[in-house]
Amino acid sequence: MNEVTVIFSAVEQGEPQAAERLLELVYAELRRLAAQKLAHERPGQTLSATALVHEASLRLFSGNGEQLKWENQSHFFAAAAEAMRRILIDNARRKQRPKHGGDRQRVDLLDQDLAVDDTPDELLTLDEALTNLSLEDPKAGELVKLRVFTGVSIEQAAQVLGISRATAYRQWNYARAWLRCEIEGKGTPPGTE
Repeated sequence: MNEVTVIFSAVEQGEPQAAERLLELVYAELRRLAAQKLAHERPGQTLSATALVHEASLRLFSGNGEQLKWENQSHFFAAAAEAMRRILIDNARRKQRPKHGGDRQRVDLLDQDLAVDDTPDELLTLDEALTNLSLEDPKAGELVKLRVFTGVSIEQAAQVLGISRATAYRQWNYARAWLRCEIEGKGTPPGTE
């Protein structure tokens, strides 16, 4: 901790690399603090502990053009905790805005099932919605066809379509939301606004 005190002094004197050295020394502690903050958040939080530390670091070390000064290690961690709190509050406020879906009910798409019963009406409804999706986004339409009608996994569908696994998951989630809105008549499907 003596090294931390020396670095605090160097940061205060405006030494260019001091902030970077300070971050390297306290990163693990900041990450632990971020994980604690996120543990108290509601499920569905999109920030990871690492992302929260990085956002807080940007706020702590850029200071909007002004040099931030910390009296000691405790003061620094208090400032870090406050920065993390503000980031989480800003993120929560952003998610509540209608522009970011705050006026909609959150549904975990991995828990939802797109498969329809064997009734002809439901199959025809899915086919019509899938045709509309394929016009809007052909790759997403192909992914749904592979998943729903052949039963392949997302990984297998990604391989067949020549896309990454992450892209396949994004397209699958998008397509499921799009189709659910289309089938249930819940307004404009995502991406067509």
